[in-house]
Amino acid sequence: MQQPTTQHSLARSLGRKSSFALWLLLLLNLLVILPGCVKQDPPAAGAPSLKLVLDNIASPLGLLEVPDGSKRLFVIDQPGRIWIIGADGNRMTTPFIDVSSKMIALNANGDERGLLGLAFHPNYQTNGRFFVYYNAPPRAGGPTPTTTWNNTDRVSEFKVSASNPNVADLGSEKIILDVDDPQSNHNGGTIAFGKDGYLYISIGDGGGANDVGNGHVSDWYAANAGGNGQDIYANLLGNMLRIDVNSGSPYGIPADNPYVGKPGLDEIYAIGLRNTYRFSFDMGGTNQIFGGDAGQNLYEEVNIISKGGNYGWNIKEGSYCFNAASPLLGFPTCVTVDSAGNPLLDPIIQFPTITNPIGGVGTTVIGGNVYRGKSIPQYNGKYIFGSYSQRRNIPDAKLYIANKLNKNQWTYEDIFLQGFGDNLGQYLKGFGQDLDGEVYLTTTGLAGPVGTTGKVYKLVFIP
Repeated sequence: MQQPTTQHSLARSLGRKSSFALWLLLLLNLLVILPGCVKQDPPAAGAPSLKLVLDNIASPLGLLEVPDGSKRLFVIDQPGRIWIIGADGNRMTTPFIDVSSKMIALNANGDERGLLGLAFHPNYQTNGRFFVYYNAPPRAGGPTPTTTWNNTDRVSEFKVSASNPNVADLGSEKIILDVDDPQSNHNGGTIAFGKDGYLYISIGDGGGANDVGNGHVSDWYAANAGGNGQDIYANLLGNMLRIDVNSGSPYGIPADNPYVGKPGLDEIYAIGLRNTYRFSFDMGGTNQIFGGDAGQNLYEEVNIISKGGNYGWNIKEGSYCFNAASPLLGFPTCVTVDSAGNPLLDPIIQFPTITNPIGGVGTTVIGGNVYRGKSIPQYNGKYIFGSYSQRRNIPDAKLYIANKLNKNQWTYEDIFLQGFGDNLGQYLKGFGQDLDGEVYLTTTGLAGPVGTTGKVYKLVFIP
């Protein structure tokens, strides 16, 4: 993404001819972000805070509790390891699994690849099956005759060791899904089982910018070159997928997936997503899927993702009409439905990024969880999410809490934490939730997947 640009320097770079269009865009942007973030007053007494539960790991991206009654928490560490926090609160010295030997080499200065996702089979207690999402080396060939793939988005099944519940059987790997990926960024990476027993997978649009370039196919929208977000025929990129890991070889297709029996790839559950890096199911209510979709230059967004939904990319960035040829300027108007007549769904939450000419509140959105715990009852049913950082290349992440305003829109406000204020002093890499509904944060002091600055915190309330 580009570095922050002031309104003055941006207008000068666009030239006089574009000045009126720019200021019109700024006005439109101000309208579409309302209602937006409400700045909360710092608490006088009694407030949420963070309890450190794990440190000295590299780059934790998420956490979940294993569904076997043992109260163990499993932490996804981007360089390829999964760590266990025992019921006693202590980390086990040996990782549950280490798939680093199966992965592509990561960039120490910052990388969106790695070990990105973990999901336990709903019947894990009896069958020992679990699934991971990681980026493997590229397969042969490439998006063009003269270019190669960057990596392979891989979802694999493993089994726990028959003799030790704290160690996985590395040799039990069964590759479920491989997707050729043209660039290193926009890999999605969350996997999770729904109440329906199916495995949901977020896949990014293939990377790069604008959803164009090698590996980004042409779609039906002539105004923008590309892209994978609106294509349902050529590849699985830019989508949410849903598969049945209990049937088929290596998987089956749920009969009610939206493109079963119709033109389009059967694995697809929803389309029009740029990079839904973190998503989660609400443990209560109607178990809706909340996904944080990383934007490009102007807006970060959170969507409630439903079957057959089209979330707009690259026709839209958030609720804004995106222009692949001029992403900071955009279009004044755009279509509101796709080629099949399905509406382009706007996010329930969006905030301007620091590269937005109107000024921004953060960098990349990090999707979180709907709180369903007991420690902070006033948060029940509210969605907790955050920003990777507030400024470029500075570890100063911020948390937000969102409340439903109406069917299609949620308002949000800062979370002020005792001991932290509205600045975590770290990069926010992900969230987690235990089976009691309590929420956890995963953070690092370094941008890259190296070192030992990684931490896991539990969100708690201090009277």
